Amino acid sequence: MKIMSYLQGKQKHPMQTLIVDDHTILLESIVRIVENTEGFSVFGTSSRVKEALELLENNKADLLITDYHLPDSTGLALLKKARLIYPDIKIIVLSMHDEPHLVKEVLKEKVDAYILKKDSQSELINALKAVTQDKMYLSSDISAMLVNSLGQQETPQLLTPREREVLSCIVEELTNKEISAKLFISEHTVETHRKNIFRKTKCTSIIGLVKFAFANNLT
Repeated sequence: MKIMSYLQGKQKHPMQTLIVDDHTILLESIVRIVENTEGFSVFGTSSRVKEALELLENNKADLLITDYHLPDSTGLALLKKARLIYPDIKIIVLSMHDEPHLVKEVLKEKVDAYILKKDSQSELINALKAVTQDKMYLSSDISAMLVNSLGQQETPQLLTPREREVLSCIVEELTNKEISAKLFISEHTVETHRKNIFRKTKCTSIIGLVKFAFANNLT
């Protein structure tokens, strides 16, 4: 039986949804929740950004539900590319991360909802309800975290979010060309980030950089 409809008014066609996550059990659970919510239909699932982009390019998409960390790139890279294909696409980020700086980084991209993987299925249903009404939705834990972070001085981040992404790629031993393709940036930009990373970390070799990354939980 369908979960009670949260749609405002009548909707002729269900929102065509793509779900991206590399955890199979969770992915299957999300599919069931979305499919059992009236007004939504899942046209595809993927565990990688490259495949997800191919699905977006070959199907009409109204909603993207994506994890933040993916094997071949990030949810941020995916949602930015998705918006180039469908400027009006709705985006729900479903993540295990509740660190203030990361959540704020995602919210800067004007996503429609941010919920945590540990949340109950009702949070996802509430997020689905919100996107049909053109409203933004944050799970209760994320909202509480943001409120608690108000007025608190955040610990300065040694590396920018993009530099951390490049650092992770360097640790994976990717070339500048491979990093460029993975993060959708030019090779020149990759090289600039690489130089900044070495300068900020004061490392003089790849081995030293890898040690630094693991010692500071930057991968």
